[in-house]
Amino acid sequence: MIKVLRILNRFNVGGPTYNATYLTKYLSDEYETKLIGGEKDDSEASSLYMANDLGIQPEIIYEMRRSMDPIQDWKAYQEIKTIIKKYNPDIIHTHASKAGAIGRLAAISCKVPVIVHTFHGHVFHGYFNPVTTRIYKTVERYLAKKSSAIVAISDLQKKELSTIHKIVEVDKISVIPLGFDLTPFTENTEEKRTSFRTKFGIEDNELAIGIIGRLVPIKNHQLFIKAAQHVKKNSNTPVRFVIIGDGESKKDIQELCFASGLSFHDGTSNDAEVIFTSWIKKIDWALAGLDIVCLTSLNEGTPVSLIEAQAAGKPIVSTEVGGIKNVVLPNESAFLSSVENETLFLENLMQLVDNQKLRNTMAGCGTAMVMGKFSYQVLVKNMETLYSRLLKE
Repeated sequence: MIKVLRILNRFNVGGPTYNATYLTKYLSDEYETKLIGGEKDDSEASSLYMANDLGIQPEIIYEMRRSMDPIQDWKAYQEIKTIIKKYNPDIIHTHASKAGAIGRLAAISCKVPVIVHTFHGHVFHGYFNPVTTRIYKTVERYLAKKSSAIVAISDLQKKELSTIHKIVEVDKISVIPLGFDLTPFTENTEEKRTSFRTKFGIEDNELAIGIIGRLVPIKNHQLFIKAAQHVKKNSNTPVRFVIIGDGESKKDIQELCFASGLSFHDGTSNDAEVIFTSWIKKIDWALAGLDIVCLTSLNEGTPVSLIEAQAAGKPIVSTEVGGIKNVVLPNESAFLSSVENETLFLENLMQLVDNQKLRNTMAGCGTAMVMGKFSYQVLVKNMETLYSRLLKE
């Protein structure tokens, strides 16, 4: 039995948790996997239900949090070393930055035979100040040298790691996209649509335009509110705007709604123009009720919401940042624009709002692509191939 210790940054909703839980559950019987990870931030939605739904009981490292804290990080490092010595894994696979640093340092100290790390975001620009970024790159270069393999989740990320930021040699990188169970997004869609729209008071003749994700500055919800104001002013189509998620910027976004002349409401049935739903676990249910999906981020890794939107057959309007071009079909399933070109973003959205035929044409364009590229079965197969090669080496 090959033993894998899988270490996750923290159990918050997002691509890393999907990746880690599906790999923990579905690797072949020759693998035994133990999943551990840090505690989510207070403003984030817990993703432990994803593990529990798959029958996985992960171990929480409460000292490992998102923010830098030398004392807590040291405690997390010591705790992970204790787990390694007790579990005696053949492979340690870390996911995302904090887990990658603490987990790999512990693995190096304990002389674990195979060390793998997956980069889940485009973290070398847009998140930290220049000094912090330089330090971060130096640490990552050291850890990459000590790793058996680095997993990039897209070709763009591979280029960033090897060529642009020179973190690791190109021959040490394997590109393995994220994997999901996307079948729920194609099942019982009419029933889900009726249920969602009834709960939030959205009429049959109203377009529902949604955005999904943490309410934090880098997600740039200001552009979404600007788009809502623009559509309200320039289109005769009845439209409701749905903000799915929660976070530190919620109050600021609501104040912007007020300043923009947009009515808003927290929760269920209401006639407000902007609806704040907070977190929704069953995103397939929510997407069934939407007509257009937006993403306004200043930076992204692999945006799960856009993969799921295409699985659900929803046209997309998004900023073109990070790994977004790797998960959509530009001008087929999604209209993209640079962060700086807000005018084009608004024009792209207006095209879809006022043209039902265009919405219908774009709706199914990305479904087959995401079903083939981002299934958990493909993820598991590719990861087993990598593990097998590394163990032989």
